[in-house]
Amino acid sequence: MKFWLIFILIFFAVRYLLPIVLRLVLSSFVRKQMRNGGFVVPPQAQAGSPPAPGQVRVDYVPPAAKATNAPQDFKGGEYVDFEEVK
Repeated sequence: MKFWLIFILIFFAVRYLLPIVLRLVLSSFVRKQMRNGGFVVPPQAQAGSPPAPGQVRVDYVPPAAKATNAPQDFKGGEYVDFEEVK
């Protein structure tokens, strides 16, 4: 009987009191961080001047792919007729 009473008290404490306590603690933490500037997003560093309207600035160009051993006049593979087997 004593076990069930303790179990029920812990259950109700976790179910109803814990969310209230967490809400109070987290809201005070968020207010403190906002006051101290802890959630400030740094501005993005821009290299050079911004592009003129209508122009595109490319930040990264991948290196050119190496040539493969495929012949240059290759236009595709050979057609293989497919028949469904049931």
